[in-house]
Amino acid sequence: MVKDAAAPVRPPGARSIDEILADSRRRLRRLSPEEAYGRVQAGALLVDIRPAAQRAAEGEVPGALIVERNVLEWRFDPAQDARLPEATGYDVEVIVICSEGYTSSLAAASLHDLGLTRSSDVVGGFVAWRAAGLPATGGRPAIS
Repeated sequence: MVKDAAAPVRPPGARSIDEILADSRRRLRRLSPEEAYGRVQAGALLVDIRPAAQRAAEGEVPGALIVERNVLEWRFDPAQDARLPEATGYDVEVIVICSEGYTSSLAAASLHDLGLTRSSDVVGGFVAWRAAGLPATGGRPAIS
């Protein structure tokens, strides 16, 4: 039997991803899938940050704006030339959705850092969205 190596000593100031996630979520008013759907119906912008392969496998939310995670901040920073037309200013309401609601929390907190303080994410992500029976297309059915 091979013994597990000792955990490396954390450098000063380093935080675990669990700590970073918890800190990010403390800054957000996270939305249930149903709340998010209602906000989108009222004009909020739903932004799907999942990569293409994940969207193909899981499905998509009709009308969601696709902005993969690696370019999100550049596309939504109102001060950037690379911003999307939907990034109309600092008061835009952005609801970020990922697969299960982890990456979207980090992404929404990053948008807060840019000054987009009406940003939030969907608790449980697309998996919860689809389970709630909200509009979704494509994807492969889950295997039970």
